[in-house]
Amino acid sequence: MTLSIPGFTAQRLRGAGDVTLNVAVGGSGSPIVLLHGFPETHVMWRHVAADLAREHTVICPDLRGYGASDKPAEADEHTYSKRTMATDVVAVARTLGFERFALVGHDRGALVAIRAGLDHPDTVTHLASLDVLPTLDMWDILRGADAKVAWHLYLMAQPAGVPEPMIAGAADAFFASFLDGWTSDPEAIPTEYRAEYLRASREAIPSIVADYRASAGIDVVHDREDQAAGVRLTMPTLVIQQDWGAALGYDAQALWSAWSDDLVHKTLDAGHFMAEESPERITTELRELLER
Repeated sequence: MTLSIPGFTAQRLRGAGDVTLNVAVGGSGSPIVLLHGFPETHVMWRHVAADLAREHTVICPDLRGYGASDKPAEADEHTYSKRTMATDVVAVARTLGFERFALVGHDRGALVAIRAGLDHPDTVTHLASLDVLPTLDMWDILRGADAKVAWHLYLMAQPAGVPEPMIAGAADAFFASFLDGWTSDPEAIPTEYRAEYLRASREAIPSIVADYRASAGIDVVHDREDQAAGVRLTMPTLVIQQDWGAALGYDAQALWSAWSDDLVHKTLDAGHFMAEESPERITTELRELLER
């Protein structure tokens, strides 16, 4: 049985083209969309979403290619581009009656959120990114031996037909390595949720790889085009990260400032899955963002 967020209603809503997303919706009030990361589904937001639903309409989709959402075959580089995935999110919100909304993303979902903010500045009112860098900067700072922390990025960037069978041959071990290695509090992901993430990821290997492959190709192209054109995030933006800058030797706030006109950047002493490890802190920070 697929897990969802208690008290939320599951809906199937049209995204871009013919793709349909699984979306959990709860609460009432001004809208906020929460986008999950890898290797998880929308239920990673269960604590934060339930809290925010006291005063907001909270919209939690499974990204295309993940969870119970459609997993279209990778027809070309655009199928899983963050631009296309951002269009999914805008379409879902409009179907629910919202032309403007706040947007929060974690990990892969944060990359989608960033692209949505760049492409749809009149639609995204506030933006929060949890524990990533913009795609272009991510590739630039991963150099030398330090790049081993992101080995999966290089594996899944390879041509179709190479990484997929390799991952499928040890799927649970592959996906579990991130769930186990990226958290500082294993109890933050209870057994039933860990099992759900593993099942959902195991059943979505081609589309997950396609998502990552796009981030080594077309997503970089889109970022470079925006960088050259001076396109920036104009809405109030919150970035919360582990202190990767200190670990890898770069100035994270400076990198982000190059993309944002209205930035608050914070580091958090938690693991990668911070919405599950520190939900109260994340919810507090998001409420402060929405007041800006």
